[in-house]
Amino acid sequence: MDYSSDSTNTTKHKFILFVSGMSVKSGHAIENLRKICDKYLADNYELEIIDISRDKEQAAAYQIVAVPTLIKTDPAPRRIILGDLSDKEKVLRILNISE
Repeated sequence: MDYSSDSTNTTKHKFILFVSGMSVKSGHAIENLRKICDKYLADNYELEIIDISRDKEQAAAYQIVAVPTLIKTDPAPRRIILGDLSDKEKVLRILNISE
């Protein structure tokens, strides 16, 4: 029996990544986060990428003052990480993801 679509077992991880255009740091943050999610969360995550150069309202709504900024909205507690997410161990620890 396939339980992959059964959402009662685990809560889907939800992330919002704020970037600015396609700067080098923003590109690295996207790449690093995708690698971490694909390796440790498989298909159990949702990632929304918001380019603050095109969507200033969202940046204001979330009070973004620096980019890249990652916000984990689910599961609780909410977590925020600044930077290109290159320190994998730190990212996993802050997001409470088991290796």
